Amino acid sequence: MESLVVNWLHPLMLAAKSKGNDADNPTWIQAMNGPFSEEYWEAACIEVATLEKMDAWSVKERTPEMNVLPSTWAFKCKRYPDGLIKKFKARFCARGDRQIEGIDYFETYAPVVMWVTVRLLLILECLLGLVSKQGDVTCAFLHAHLEEGEDVYLHMPRGFQQYDKRGNAKVLKLKRTLYGLKQSPRAFWKYMVEKLSNSGMVQSDLDPCLFIGDTVIAVMYVDDVLMWSTDTDNIYALGERLRKEGVELEEEDDAAGFLGVKLVKSSKTGQMVMTQEGLINRIIEALGLDVDQSTERGTPCLKAPLSKDLDGDPASGSFSYASIVGMLLYLSGHSRPDISYSVSQCARFTFSPKHSHEQALKLIGRYLLKTRHKGLVLTPTRELNVDAYPDADFAGLYGYEDSLDPISVKSRTGFVINVANCPVLWKSQLQSMIATSTMEAEINALAACCKELMPILDMVDEVGKAVGLAQSDQPKMHIRIHEDNASALILAKTVPPQFTPRSKAYAVKTHWFREQIILRGILLLKISTTEQLGDICTKCLPQATFEYLRKKLMGW
Repeated sequence: MESLVVNWLHPLMLAAKSKGNDADNPTWIQAMNGPFSEEYWEAACIEVATLEKMDAWSVKERTPEMNVLPSTWAFKCKRYPDGLIKKFKARFCARGDRQIEGIDYFETYAPVVMWVTVRLLLILECLLGLVSKQGDVTCAFLHAHLEEGEDVYLHMPRGFQQYDKRGNAKVLKLKRTLYGLKQSPRAFWKYMVEKLSNSGMVQSDLDPCLFIGDTVIAVMYVDDVLMWSTDTDNIYALGERLRKEGVELEEEDDAAGFLGVKLVKSSKTGQMVMTQEGLINRIIEALGLDVDQSTERGTPCLKAPLSKDLDGDPASGSFSYASIVGMLLYLSGHSRPDISYSVSQCARFTFSPKHSHEQALKLIGRYLLKTRHKGLVLTPTRELNVDAYPDADFAGLYGYEDSLDPISVKSRTGFVINVANCPVLWKSQLQSMIATSTMEAEINALAACCKELMPILDMVDEVGKAVGLAQSDQPKMHIRIHEDNASALILAKTVPPQFTPRSKAYAVKTHWFREQIILRGILLLKISTTEQLGDICTKCLPQATFEYLRKKLMGW
């Protein structure tokens, strides 16, 4: 994930890698001259043999009119969530950055499954005792063919070049979508949608990577497929149908680790624990923190919010700020909502960090050092209720940022959405509009939370029906929004309103969530500030308060 963030956020960050990242992603020279050279060469040979077996290309003599793309090798030392080596991979890739739109490619968009969907299905797995299996599509992108009109030529792989009689290097004319091409992810996604549909799975309208069948539910994240059912035989049957369709699906046991997130399920308590200890250890190492000597912290940030610090000392550059932020974003978005506020603050300064921002990252690192074995504990209740906790910090940067800068008066939105008392979504971000009162900031946060809540309600309904929770003997699902601001609560509940909102944008938000509350039968409840889970996403709290809310949110 950190590699994606570094490569796509900004061109100047292409070379920004952490030390841990370099070791697991060597160049050709590093791989062929390093301690695992034999393993990487063997992986490269397997890759070329596999591509030739799949008839991925034809070898051509180069002509002047050909637009030949450079090729490269991508080596990867894959690890388990705890950091132990899993296997060595070599991937022959095209240099997609040299492609020309309209000539070498057309459409590129390809979705991946939302983690809200994954967490919801994990909750249902705990509640209903579902079984899960994970599969990996071998040479995923190579299953799809290039579309008509896309003629793509490529230099032959390093170490495997061929030459004509005049000594000129031959080139490859691609037949399939090779890794690195801009259109490859979309082509593979369309291929999998077709094959899953042919296997009896129906694509969800709410999540394009969620597929629901009569006995199996499946989600897809690029080439990783995660499946749930009441019986393992149903999953094996789906796997066989996919193989008959030509999908080379490799079984990878149950959902014990998905996309670097370790999942440990207790058969006795019904709990599931999501941890990313391996990623945390890499963050700590990249920050240069000494596990034995560094001072641990009880909270991930200081009381004062992080500002631009225009007059502060420049960044020392002892580590890649962008790479660390990328890893922390992946961590906070998957299993550690307790650091979402702190990471959101640091992410604001990815392209212009100061020394104070580097210190803020180290504060997060020292907090993770203390809690690196911890994660998100899912302990679902029997009632499949949905609870939302929106909160706002009104003009929290005022007095810390330059008063002439509009950013100094912006408020922050934070919210947590629980299903069956387990968090499925959380967010911490500055509001795009400037709120002129505490109530307006709270209304903005409430509206932002509701925008995320409504699709989750539809998802709970759709997936619930698929696993048999829509039976008449099931109790009615309760939907509750917990608000700690009395004024926002009155404005949200009162129909018709007792007073008129002051702007069109404000009025649209207010009337929209009023309408949704009535249509969906949502309960708006007053909650004390000390119990507001969203508070952990809006500001740095005193340690006692932080630990209390973390216990309610994450189970520890």
